[in-house]
Amino acid sequence: MQRLRSGLNRHVAAGWSRPSHGAHDIKSGFRILLVQRGYRVVFVAAFRLVQNLLAAKRELKLDAELRRLDAVDALIVDDVGYIQQDREEMEVLFTLLAERYERRSVLISSNLVFSQWDRIFKDPMTTACAIDRVVHHATILELTGTSYRTDAARKRNGARGNGGVEKAAKEAEA
Repeated sequence: MQRLRSGLNRHVAAGWSRPSHGAHDIKSGFRILLVQRGYRVVFVAAFRLVQNLLAAKRELKLDAELRRLDAVDALIVDDVGYIQQDREEMEVLFTLLAERYERRSVLISSNLVFSQWDRIFKDPMTTACAIDRVVHHATILELTGTSYRTDAARKRNGARGNGGVEKAAKEAEA
């Protein structure tokens, strides 16, 4: 957090985890903390952000939308990588990252490790450029362990001996 306070205007925090490992709660906590300290913050799901950028691009207002987002100190993008994107979607996401690079903070969560970001950005050059910009000033968090939802289901169903939950939990963790 000290690093975020000292260099918020160009910092990136990237988090990777499988589902139900607490990434959303961590991002929500960052959002609350930053707002309490007087920063302007936008918290948005990746799919919604990309759709808004695409709509702005179609209306020839992408530059204005990027300027609007540039007015916030921290942009928190939730769940990058969960939805497969087409080339146009990938391009507006890359444009946003490139525009904020070394100027404004971005906090990103993804279910994909960086070696799998070609699923997001589609071609090796764009993928490498996106990763390069993200990791340059980044704090990278990897959330590991078991899914808290799976743990809760095991506890709930353990007394009944429900083997289906155990099987599903092992498949989800694999």
